[in-house]
Amino acid sequence: MSNNKLMRDAFIDEIYKSALKDKDVVFISADFGAVALDDFRENLPEQFIHAGISEQNMVDVGVGLALTGKKVFLYAMAPFITTRCYEQTKAVVSSMQLPITLIAVGVGLGYDHATLTHFTTEDIAIMRALNGIRILTPVDSDSALHIAKECINNPKFTYVRLERNPQPPLYGDKLPSYLDNGYVSVHPGRDIALVSSGYMTHKALKVREIFLEDGVDLGVIDVFRIKPIDQSSLPKLLSNYKAIVTIEEQMLDGGFGGAILETLADAEVCMPVKRIGISDEFKVVNGDREYLNKLYAIDVNSIVTKVKLLIEKIL
Repeated sequence: MSNNKLMRDAFIDEIYKSALKDKDVVFISADFGAVALDDFRENLPEQFIHAGISEQNMVDVGVGLALTGKKVFLYAMAPFITTRCYEQTKAVVSSMQLPITLIAVGVGLGYDHATLTHFTTEDIAIMRALNGIRILTPVDSDSALHIAKECINNPKFTYVRLERNPQPPLYGDKLPSYLDNGYVSVHPGRDIALVSSGYMTHKALKVREIFLEDGVDLGVIDVFRIKPIDQSSLPKLLSNYKAIVTIEEQMLDGGFGGAILETLADAEVCMPVKRIGISDEFKVVNGDREYLNKLYAIDVNSIVTKVKLLIEKIL
């Protein structure tokens, strides 16, 4: 178990173990801040490249290596591996469907005090628009480890969304049995299901606990593969509820909730859906993550209030 590990350390450690056995595994980083990179840098210098603060160049170098048969992993802070090098990712990695894994750390409002330059509240919207991409969001360090194994064993164009700070353990070693579906029904409930991913799944679980005190049993579903979303069993599962609430630390336009709605529409499932996320024209301010979550009305208390209003309407 890696319960106390940072997600990035659990993920990178697993890639390092693979690299020890496979000389074709190459790790390219635009960040020296991760302790887990020390082993790569010191013991596998021929399989490790520090690109510096030049993420666009990092992608191009990775492309060249991938074309020679290397198994390439690119790592950087979330805003810089997404928006800064989007053109390279779209024009080359996506168009050629190269099996490169992009690893982002600090998604959403993870780099809270760094403000807008380090916020990544649109990464789901822009990355899921790329052709042929797989988007994975672990909920804890154990699931990050298993997702790393999936990226090693089943290489393809992939974007992995890691949290900057430690998250409470949730799955332990159970995640592999859910990898094919890309989601986990963490708690089956009645009437209403909370659908979330990664960091926000922990908030969904707290919301569920509050409602349980009043005898209301909400379902909680963690969708850790945001693309491709399961088009069969997930809509079927959601259709068992009277309504669902999507919860995200992303812009609502094009975000996680929209992806769930699209999945339901394509499956011809018609049901009430309440999206909770960051609205357009949000204020850009400095503060810690909980303060920002409250400001944008995506903290636990705000979610509880919105769910109560939904319950009043449909139950």
